[in-house]
Amino acid sequence: MNRRTAARLRSDSGQVAIELLGMAPTIVITLVLLWQCVLLGYTYTLAGNAADEAARAATAATGDRTAACRAAGEQDLPAAWRDGADITCGAGGTGYVTADVHLKVPVLLPGLIGFPIPVTGHAAAVEEVKD
Repeated sequence: MNRRTAARLRSDSGQVAIELLGMAPTIVITLVLLWQCVLLGYTYTLAGNAADEAARAATAATGDRTAACRAAGEQDLPAAWRDGADITCGAGGTGYVTADVHLKVPVLLPGLIGFPIPVTGHAAAVEEVKD
Protein backbone atom coordinates (compact mmCIF):
# COMPACT_ATOMS: atom_id res chain seq x y z
CA MET A 1 0.00 0.00 0.00
CA ASN A 2 1.37 3.37 -0.85
CA ARG A 3 1.20 6.44 1.38
CA ARG A 4 -1.66 8.11 -0.47
CA THR A 5 -3.96 5.08 -0.12
CA ALA A 6 -3.08 4.66 3.55
CA ALA A 7 -3.82 8.33 4.27
CA ARG A 8 -7.15 8.11 2.49
CA LEU A 9 -8.22 5.08 4.53
CA ARG A 10 -7.38 6.87 7.81
CA SER A 11 -9.27 10.08 6.95
CA ASP A 12 -12.87 10.60 7.97
CA SER A 13 -13.88 12.21 4.72
CA GLY A 14 -17.51 11.32 3.89
CA GLN A 15 -18.32 10.28 7.44
CA VAL A 16 -21.02 12.96 7.82
CA ALA A 17 -22.80 11.72 4.70
CA ILE A 18 -22.84 8.16 6.01
CA GLU A 19 -24.14 9.25 9.41
CA LEU A 20 -26.86 11.36 7.79
CA LEU A 21 -28.01 8.40 5.72
CA GLY A 22 -28.15 6.29 8.85
CA MET A 23 -30.17 8.89 10.76
CA ALA A 24 -32.52 9.81 7.90
CA PRO A 25 -35.14 7.13 8.71
CA THR A 26 -35.16 8.16 12.37
CA ILE A 27 -35.63 11.81 11.43
CA VAL A 28 -38.45 11.01 9.00
CA ILE A 29 -40.27 8.77 11.49
CA THR A 30 -39.99 11.45 14.17
CA LEU A 31 -41.46 14.08 11.84
CA VAL A 32 -44.32 11.76 10.84
CA LEU A 33 -45.16 11.04 14.48
CA LEU A 34 -45.10 14.75 15.31
CA TRP A 35 -47.43 15.49 12.40
CA GLN A 36 -49.79 12.75 13.58
CA CYS A 37 -49.84 14.32 17.06
CA VAL A 38 -50.73 17.67 15.48
CA LEU A 39 -53.64 16.05 13.62
CA LEU A 40 -54.84 14.39 16.84
CA GLY A 41 -54.77 17.68 18.74
CA TYR A 42 -56.51 19.54 15.93
CA THR A 43 -59.23 16.89 15.81
CA TYR A 44 -59.81 17.27 19.56
CA THR A 45 -60.11 21.03 19.08
CA LEU A 46 -62.56 20.63 16.19
CA ALA A 47 -64.71 18.14 18.14
CA GLY A 48 -64.94 20.41 21.19
CA ASN A 49 -65.76 23.49 19.13
CA ALA A 50 -68.37 21.64 17.06
CA ALA A 51 -70.02 20.32 20.23
CA ASP A 52 -70.14 23.83 21.73
CA GLU A 53 -71.66 25.32 18.60
CA ALA A 54 -74.19 22.49 18.31
CA ALA A 55 -75.34 22.83 21.93
CA ARG A 56 -75.70 26.62 21.61
CA ALA A 57 -77.70 26.31 18.39
CA ALA A 58 -80.02 23.74 19.93
CA THR A 59 -80.85 26.03 22.85
CA ALA A 60 -81.74 28.93 20.55
CA ALA A 61 -83.71 26.86 18.01
CA THR A 62 -87.43 27.50 17.77
CA GLY A 63 -88.25 24.53 15.55
CA ASP A 64 -86.48 21.22 15.20
CA ARG A 65 -83.68 21.31 17.75
CA THR A 66 -81.96 18.20 16.45
CA ALA A 67 -81.66 19.56 12.91
CA ALA A 68 -80.38 22.92 14.16
CA CYS A 69 -77.92 21.15 16.43
CA ARG A 70 -76.53 18.94 13.65
CA ALA A 71 -76.31 21.81 11.16
CA ALA A 72 -74.42 24.04 13.61
CA GLY A 73 -72.09 21.21 14.58
CA GLU A 74 -71.16 20.50 10.96
CA GLN A 75 -70.98 24.13 9.86
CA ASP A 76 -67.40 24.94 10.91
CA LEU A 77 -65.90 21.47 10.37
CA PRO A 78 -63.47 21.17 7.45
CA ALA A 79 -64.68 18.83 4.71
CA ALA A 80 -62.17 16.11 5.61
CA TRP A 81 -63.57 15.86 9.14
CA ARG A 82 -67.22 16.52 8.22
CA ASP A 83 -67.56 13.31 6.18
CA GLY A 84 -67.02 10.98 9.14
CA ALA A 85 -68.63 13.20 11.79
CA ASP A 86 -71.27 11.73 14.08
CA ILE A 87 -73.23 14.43 15.89
CA THR A 88 -75.87 13.51 18.45
CA CYS A 89 -78.00 16.03 20.29
CA GLY A 90 -80.42 15.58 23.11
CA ALA A 91 -82.24 17.21 25.96
CA GLY A 92 -81.42 15.82 29.34
CA GLY A 93 -84.75 16.86 30.82
CA THR A 94 -82.88 18.79 33.48
CA GLY A 95 -82.87 22.10 31.65
CA TYR A 96 -79.76 21.27 29.61
CA VAL A 97 -79.28 20.51 25.96
CA THR A 98 -76.32 18.26 25.23
CA ALA A 99 -74.31 17.65 22.09
CA ASP A 100 -71.76 14.92 21.42
CA VAL A 101 -69.48 15.04 18.39
CA HIS A 102 -67.43 12.02 17.32
CA LEU A 103 -64.72 12.63 14.73
CA LYS A 104 -62.23 10.28 13.11
CA VAL A 105 -58.57 11.24 13.45
CA PRO A 106 -57.00 11.24 9.97
CA VAL A 107 -53.89 9.21 9.31
CA LEU A 108 -51.24 11.60 7.91
CA LEU A 109 -53.48 13.27 5.31
CA PRO A 110 -56.98 14.54 6.15
CA GLY A 111 -59.66 13.04 3.97
CA LEU A 112 -58.00 9.73 3.16
CA ILE A 113 -58.30 7.26 6.02
CA GLY A 114 -58.92 7.65 9.71
CA PHE A 115 -58.13 5.76 12.87
CA PRO A 116 -60.98 3.46 13.97
CA ILE A 117 -61.11 5.07 17.42
CA PRO A 118 -62.97 8.41 17.27
CA VAL A 119 -62.25 11.58 19.20
CA THR A 120 -65.23 12.82 21.21
CA GLY A 121 -66.29 16.34 22.06
CA HIS A 122 -69.11 16.92 24.56
CA ALA A 123 -70.92 20.12 25.44
CA ALA A 124 -74.04 21.19 27.28
CA ALA A 125 -75.95 24.45 27.41
CA VAL A 126 -78.86 25.67 29.48
CA GLU A 127 -82.18 25.66 27.65
CA GLU A 128 -83.57 29.10 26.94
CA VAL A 129 -87.04 29.84 28.27
CA LYS A 130 -89.32 31.13 25.53
CA ASP A 131 -92.28 33.30 26.49
